[in-house]
Amino acid sequence: MTSRTSRNAALASLALAMAAPAIHAESAPAPAATVLVTATRSPQALADVISDSVTISAEQIAESGAGSVIDLLQRQRGIEVARNGGAGTSASVFIRGANSNQNIVLVDGVRIGSSTTGAANWSAIPLSAIDHIEIVYGPLSSMYGADAVGGVIQIFTRTGKGAPRMTALAGFGSDSTRAFDASVSGATGGEHSLSYAISAGKEKSTGFSATRPGSSSYNADRDGYDKANVAAQLRYQLADGYEVGAQLLHSKLDAQYDSGATAYDVRAEAELSNAAVFAKARLTPGWTSLLQFAQSRDKGANYSSAAASGYSQIDSTQNNFSWQNDVQIGADMLQLLYDHREEDVSTNGAAALNRARSTNAFAASYNARRGAHLFNASARRDKSVYGGNNTGAVGYGYRFSAALRATASYGSSFRAPTYNELYYPSYGNPANRPEQGRNAELGLRYDDGVNALGASVYRNRLTDLLVNTNPCPFGVAEYKFGCAYNVSRATLEGLTVAGSTRVLGVDLAASVDLQDPRDETSQLRLARRSNKHANVSATSTIGAWKGGVELDLSGDRYDDAANKNRLGGYGLVNLFATYTFARDWSALVRWNNVGDKQYDLARNYATPGSKVFAGIRYGY
Repeated sequence: MTSRTSRNAALASLALAMAAPAIHAESAPAPAATVLVTATRSPQALADVISDSVTISAEQIAESGAGSVIDLLQRQRGIEVARNGGAGTSASVFIRGANSNQNIVLVDGVRIGSSTTGAANWSAIPLSAIDHIEIVYGPLSSMYGADAVGGVIQIFTRTGKGAPRMTALAGFGSDSTRAFDASVSGATGGEHSLSYAISAGKEKSTGFSATRPGSSSYNADRDGYDKANVAAQLRYQLADGYEVGAQLLHSKLDAQYDSGATAYDVRAEAELSNAAVFAKARLTPGWTSLLQFAQSRDKGANYSSAAASGYSQIDSTQNNFSWQNDVQIGADMLQLLYDHREEDVSTNGAAALNRARSTNAFAASYNARRGAHLFNASARRDKSVYGGNNTGAVGYGYRFSAALRATASYGSSFRAPTYNELYYPSYGNPANRPEQGRNAELGLRYDDGVNALGASVYRNRLTDLLVNTNPCPFGVAEYKFGCAYNVSRATLEGLTVAGSTRVLGVDLAASVDLQDPRDETSQLRLARRSNKHANVSATSTIGAWKGGVELDLSGDRYDDAANKNRLGGYGLVNLFATYTFARDWSALVRWNNVGDKQYDLARNYATPGSKVFAGIRYGY
């Protein structure tokens, strides 16, 4: 037996061993119904979802006191982050060891991200506009197309329902951080109902130096940020089963960063905007059709010096048309989908990037439930300038009881070459192919509404990875610094175990990830990813008080593909509390990194020390 096979067997054994106590637990009623949208592109009871997933609720976000989406995601299982300084600087999110451009990010069903880098601009996403977040782990290319290799993160903004209500927050914290947001939402009654939700927010901070001494970019000045956002959703019911609507999110970020010892205000500006209109019709009692047109824009500008050459600008625009048909067949669901996406890039620099490309896709999926058995299957065909790609997935689940179930799944995925990898001068190659992924997974989950325990073992094999190869195999002088080329293979395998319970009025939750994200070509660990990381939390409510403690743990990582620059492991302690002092009114305080631990998410880039944030909130 090979060492890798032995490791897989050990991981599987450990998963079963840790989940085994739940099998003998007393029978209990199923937890309250929770609905998940992202796994199947339509609402589905969480108990019927085969994919491993996490939902972060509006209440959890409000009580967390998190300062950014990155801070919130860093505390979730299966996720690691890297950031080049404070909250306004560039950041990456790794799901199960997959690179930041190997994951899809959606806002209300609209894909966001840069066509040149392939990744979302996390720092520009406003936390204050978010209602809740769904994270689905594993490949979902057969549902969403290119780039859904490690998983999909979908962000949902606020929607209107019920009587009119308002929420507001005013908060202040370390580094002269100020945050304000407000929203109003509601819905009218009757046959022709109108629901609405409008929110706006503003954040500003003087920040801290993005780099540390020793970096060639080091500057001792503070690197702050200024961010403003607005979001809106409108839905109008024309008749029973017929609905039209529109949604909008716009966020603008002005963030400083370091570029050496200079008095010039070095900074980056980013604008993230997405808008969509849709029409939904129940054509027959079992057939619902949804048409949506959406546009997302990722605009970026850098000001590195006062000279004309110090200004650079890159804008990505994505237009997407989708036609989704959900057909109910008894208790089963057949879904047929057509997607058309157009990408356009505009820049004042590399003229070769100023171009457009389109992708057409057809997909079908089937979800079935027969007694204790759950089944789903999906297939998709994407066609673009980088060729045609077929992806598929199949999953099976079995319920041992109302609380306990086992799952197994297999799926393929691909990542499309970015504009940089195809066209950037002296780096890109139009002949580059998409990366390919194959993932197999086993899971066991127990949830009786009070006690929960789950384990997932996965192995995702990636081929044709696009990396910077030097020397470039083309042998052309212009590629003297290397080029993007399909040369590497990687394996992302690991075990995730998560559980929660209540003991003496204290809610306890913990998760641990044991993983091996490895470049098979070099046999080295993928950059900025650890072999183990974990999260622990304890929360208690006493009268009007609710508070808790969090512990974030990570093993060591390497900052480079050659595994020469080691980043040490770390452990962070965070405290948080809320106090409800009147109806709909509460005060919150959060103390991050209580021990003022110095740690690294990226080499020579600073991370926040001990920071405090406090605020007053009205409503939720």
